[in-house]
Amino acid sequence: MKPIHIIGGGLAGSEAAWQIASKGVPVVLHEMRPERRTDAHHTDQLAELVCSNSFRSDDAETNAVGLIHREMRQLNSLILSCADKNQVPAGGALAVDRVGFAAAVTEAITTHPLVEVSRKEVAEIPPSDWDSVIIATGPLTSPELAASIGTLTGVDALAFFDAIAPIVHRDSIDMSKAWFQSRYDKMGPGGTGADYINCPLDKDTYEAFVDALLAGEKIGFKEWEGTPYFSGCLPIEVMAERGRETLRHGPMKPMGLTNAHEPTVKAHAVIQLRQDNALGTLYNIVGFQTKLKHAEQTRIFRMIPGLEHAEFARLGGLHRNTFINSPKVLDPLLRLKAQPRIRFAGQITGCEGYVESAAVGLMAGRMAAAERLGTPFTLPPPTTAMGALINHITGGHIEVIDGGPPSFQPMNVNFGLFPPMTEAVKSPDGKRLRGAEKAAARKRALSARAIRDLDLWMADLSV
Repeated sequence: MKPIHIIGGGLAGSEAAWQIASKGVPVVLHEMRPERRTDAHHTDQLAELVCSNSFRSDDAETNAVGLIHREMRQLNSLILSCADKNQVPAGGALAVDRVGFAAAVTEAITTHPLVEVSRKEVAEIPPSDWDSVIIATGPLTSPELAASIGTLTGVDALAFFDAIAPIVHRDSIDMSKAWFQSRYDKMGPGGTGADYINCPLDKDTYEAFVDALLAGEKIGFKEWEGTPYFSGCLPIEVMAERGRETLRHGPMKPMGLTNAHEPTVKAHAVIQLRQDNALGTLYNIVGFQTKLKHAEQTRIFRMIPGLEHAEFARLGGLHRNTFINSPKVLDPLLRLKAQPRIRFAGQITGCEGYVESAAVGLMAGRMAAAERLGTPFTLPPPTTAMGALINHITGGHIEVIDGGPPSFQPMNVNFGLFPPMTEAVKSPDGKRLRGAEKAAARKRALSARAIRDLDLWMADLSV
């Protein structure tokens, strides 16, 4: 049997390779590292996490990300299996030891008898004798391959910057000023309800911090000037530019937190750090993606109470993210309309986030395997998290940006992508709900419907 070729050994490519091989179909996984490095990767491991170590909420009842976690576990996801085995405490989130996680994925892929890993760059659209190809090169697609894709699709790819948060050595944090607590003391997988390190800022400190962010020297955009950011991963200084109160209503919000050292004093803002490795020796600053120059980062971030003497294991950085206009160029099975032998998967399709990238890789792998085996494949219903995400990518969510022409934009999975409930959501006693209670009940109802519909889909098909 001819192999299916996958270009890109990130989350989507690794997940696609696992799904295909699990169906008994051979795979060649092409990963250019270490032959060619990227601006963001530091190792040659598959599925290296270059930004946060968080897979976000693991709540499958009221959060769409947690729901897609559940669906992926049901569908034998390698990425979720390795994440579960390498999780670190993170409140209600699923966060991982990034080194252990990447090592586990690499071990599973490289030891599978049906997977061959080729450490050579694929710099252009592959030849026609590669009759089934998945391009999963993600946000760091090489310029040469991106240009080749652009020529093939006939439409300009959109691009935006993605910024990386800094990581701090735990033993350099002053715990006489900081304290452990999860927001609202919420417990999550492997957590205790006190999983984040919190650093409080009073009003004067907050104002000085914002001033420093605004004045700090940033990395220039150079030839990428004008590239839009994805709203879910804005650099901290860009958020500060949008208003002096933006940060304390975003990543620095003080709600749900009580200073263990001064319980009666309410912080004006709070910065949280999340455990980054299994040993608990490294913590990343939550929401602090940045394009500040390295010297400015150490100076400005040491203004934070508790981080005055912080030692950084890694400073923040910036990389370019590229994605295609999927609704225009892809069919419902993620195949390129111009050349159906080629599929796309992961962030290059216009999904956003680790989990979403792996989820699309999972579906692309199953689609390609079914095609190779000559078995029918039906998409999961759009009432499921998987189906809603694929529907967004291929069916299209078109929005107007700053008064310009309609354009396809990246999207995290969220309940706004799901078809609405046809029946009114009520309390157990039949009364109509309002406000927060209504919103929570609606999310639970959408999740329950998704779980039921995924079960039916899996029962109806050999998936």
